[in-house]
Amino acid sequence: MSKKPSIPKGTRDFNPEEVTRRNYIFNVIKETFSLYGFQPIETPSFENSETLMGKYGEEGDRLIFKILESGEYLDNVRSELKELDFAIETLLDNIKAHISYFENKYDLNKMRIDREFLEIEILKIVNKDSIITSAFATFISDLFRFSNNTYYSGLENIINDYREDVLREAFMPIVYKNYKYPKFKIRNLFNSIFYESTDSIYITKNISKKALRYDLTVPFARYVVQHQNEITFPFKRYQIQPVWRADRPQKGRFREFFQCDADVVGSTSLWQEVEFVQLYDAVFSKLGLNGVTIKINNRKILSGIAETIGAEDKLIDFTVALDKLDKIGEEGVKREMLEKGISEDALQKLQPLFSFKGSNDEKLNSLSEMLKTSELGVKGVEELDFITKTIEQLGLQTASLQIDVTLARGLNYYTGAIFEVSAPAEVNMGSIGGGGRYDDLTGIFGLKDMSGVGISFGLDRIYLVLEELNLFPETVSENSKALFINFGEKEALYAMKAISNLRKAGIKAELYPDDTKMGKQMGYADKRNIPFTILAGEKEMETEQYTLKNMKSGVQTSLSYSEMEKMLTK
Repeated sequence: MSKKPSIPKGTRDFNPEEVTRRNYIFNVIKETFSLYGFQPIETPSFENSETLMGKYGEEGDRLIFKILESGEYLDNVRSELKELDFAIETLLDNIKAHISYFENKYDLNKMRIDREFLEIEILKIVNKDSIITSAFATFISDLFRFSNNTYYSGLENIINDYREDVLREAFMPIVYKNYKYPKFKIRNLFNSIFYESTDSIYITKNISKKALRYDLTVPFARYVVQHQNEITFPFKRYQIQPVWRADRPQKGRFREFFQCDADVVGSTSLWQEVEFVQLYDAVFSKLGLNGVTIKINNRKILSGIAETIGAEDKLIDFTVALDKLDKIGEEGVKREMLEKGISEDALQKLQPLFSFKGSNDEKLNSLSEMLKTSELGVKGVEELDFITKTIEQLGLQTASLQIDVTLARGLNYYTGAIFEVSAPAEVNMGSIGGGGRYDDLTGIFGLKDMSGVGISFGLDRIYLVLEELNLFPETVSENSKALFINFGEKEALYAMKAISNLRKAGIKAELYPDDTKMGKQMGYADKRNIPFTILAGEKEMETEQYTLKNMKSGVQTSLSYSEMEKMLTK
């Protein structure tokens, strides 16, 4: 019996209705991006691993999908395994020599020696005897020789920890079980030490030099650097493409998903931040998603806070923990900060941060007072003040802009304003958008002083919110406007001529492909939610008419082609 097929966890199939609805969201976002002057680009689905690694922090790096090299990707590993086998053989030969030595010292056939005594004697010899010591030394040196990786600096300790287990698992059975030599046990043991203890780092670097992109921002930075001589700065781009993260799947969170990003690079002007707030508002207003909250903070403020509480050397740990506030709560954040080495005294100074309330102006006043001794923090407050005050004057359609002093966003490359968008209060959903300012992301690829700012829309979560609130327009899921019933070859030709003209007029129409029972064809139209069926049989052909049936009301009307076209355009 064949196994039922499945798809990887964290991925999805989309039916026609879902794809149509997703395209509706895509189109609204694309149209708004274009309206604001952004140009589309595309980048490959995978990048060189070195492009992505080290850009998202330790947690982010662990979530990057690696790609196996094509062809004989295990060739390098196989050659090095041969060297590993040689090292093991050397070790085994030395153990054999020691067994002979042990047999000569103790006549096991004539003496009854208990297991505990034997183990003690063997360990004594191991500790003193150069044969065993040199065997382990040879093995370790061979590992170092062909690995050439600083990660293995602790491998000697690992092997030493296993030394006693090696003797118990491999050496003692030799003594007790008629001196049989279980080579496979020793080989398996050392293979496990070598591979499992290294967390696959060694193997990965040999068989994978590519990775699926984790987001669109870092590949965009790479794109800017590579194409800098072709780009007119400031460069405004948008991308709508899939990304992949080896994340833990949950509601609204997937391992494969689309990002809808817009970025401006080559300008430090805060007017860009103002425009992005307006852009968010415009998109969500067009989607009918009223009542979203655009949360805003500034990484300079967070740096200033870390400086004020004496934890500037723990900035990354501080922001990563703070970014989890919604997930693990205030106490969870404090606990994580303590684990990362942030002191109790620092947490006491931090306490006001968790209780900031009031209007944006009141929060700004509190921040100004809290950060008055931090030059960087004051700069962050000034930037936040400009953005919020300007938006206040310009106004928003349906969204609201709210300062959130605990907003951190865990990605390390943010340096200025940061955004996060929350769904309306009646929907239990995480963020549906986010972004921020990054002053030198291109610098990691050699292009210095190229500031940028960007935002992203969380398509999948936006879809779930629109679905939950029943905000998709009925017309979005419309299939064909009319289905022509198939009565036979001649009738089908007559119908196809009309269908061709309807399509030229921009009306979706189709012919049922098979000449079968009318009930079956009508049932097909009903299941597809096609609003009209059209009968074009011998009678209609003779009079050059068409019988149009409304599938909801059941009313049938005889019409000329022009009348039918007019009816279907309503």
